[in-house]
Amino acid sequence: MSKSRWVLLRRVDRYDPEKMNAVVNEGFELLGRRPQGRVLIKPNVVFANKNYSQHAFTHPELVGVVADKVRSFPGITDLSIGESGGYAIPTRLNFKESGYYDMGRRHGVPIVDFNEDRYEKVTLKKGKFHKTLLCPRLIHDADFKIWMPKLKYHICCEITNALKLNIGSLLHKERMLFHDDRLNDKIVDVLEIGYPDMVISDAVIIGHGFESCAKPFHLGLIMISNDPIAADTVAAQILGYRPEQVNHLRIASERGYGSIDPDSVSVLGDVTVEELAAKTSGIVSQFQDMQKLDTRIRFYEGIGPNTNQICYGGCMAAVKGSLGTIDARRPGSLKNAKEGAIVTGIYDGDVDAGNGLCLLIGDCTEVRGNIRAGKIKRVKGCPIGAVQLTSVLPMAFGMPSPLFDVRDVPLVVLNSIVKFVNKAWHRAF
Repeated sequence: MSKSRWVLLRRVDRYDPEKMNAVVNEGFELLGRRPQGRVLIKPNVVFANKNYSQHAFTHPELVGVVADKVRSFPGITDLSIGESGGYAIPTRLNFKESGYYDMGRRHGVPIVDFNEDRYEKVTLKKGKFHKTLLCPRLIHDADFKIWMPKLKYHICCEITNALKLNIGSLLHKERMLFHDDRLNDKIVDVLEIGYPDMVISDAVIIGHGFESCAKPFHLGLIMISNDPIAADTVAAQILGYRPEQVNHLRIASERGYGSIDPDSVSVLGDVTVEELAAKTSGIVSQFQDMQKLDTRIRFYEGIGPNTNQICYGGCMAAVKGSLGTIDARRPGSLKNAKEGAIVTGIYDGDVDAGNGLCLLIGDCTEVRGNIRAGKIKRVKGCPIGAVQLTSVLPMAFGMPSPLFDVRDVPLVVLNSIVKFVNKAWHRAF
């Protein structure tokens, strides 16, 4: 192997423990060093719902195989699986809905919500917007970190793999800071505390559309790498992007984290990047381009006040997340929505909502042109969260609301109470 950074691509058609174990063993052999001391496995468990979101998270059986492999090494003093799921939904509920707690019991590994655990305040040397971060103690104290992303298209950051996984390193209280037109820089800021020793990506079934309620596509692949920049360089190409088109990956390279030139990475295995890219070439990932959605709602994206660029990660990301959840829960909701318009950011031009409602989303939103609408309403916040919008958009455009789900709402309330009690316990003791 001529290059020090490598990515292993192995065909794995289904979540078969024997096949996954063979690939994981090969990955550790290529790594050339053994995990020791305190080991943290961080998967992607951004969201899960047994009824409509079962393809957004790293498959727990693959995580269990990796946990068993780590336990086989001498010198392991602690092994944990940790994550901070999507904002406003208790991560412990996502663990339950995805089967992580069941997997943890079977494999004898604790499953930890970073938000319920202790943390350390750390100063960043390379951070552009985050100068300090509240670092979960499992990340802060880890001697060896294994990042296990779910390969997916992303509604505003092109792809989610090793680097984007680090948003789940943040406690909820800091998750939405700079989550606006500065999101890609934010992702690279967090890389400083969340730089893994090994990346094992679940690409057996990848996700497209809204990544938290992802639609499945069978790719039949496990990716393993010794470098997160190399892993994402290859992942970008597999999903049809040039590495420099993935903005957080380009920014990471510019900050000195490593080259994103494909020739700088050794690609090993039994399938090529070109074969995989050909397989994904027909995928249209809904919600990346709101203008392509089949709906009578019109979307107008303006610039943000911080960088004078489209505020891709702020209020419009929340709009995408809210509508993606609504439509995943009740397919056809968007197509049957009432006529209207949604505006985010500072939009230079005219807005046409027909005879319907024009929603101005966010504190900074303004229209520097004419608005045609039956009614105009502003929703304040900066940035607005998807959960907040989920209380607004269904009523505004005549769609069924997840907030009236008789199964899910009590679960959110109950698990929020448990989360609050656990946080209070750790603060006290």
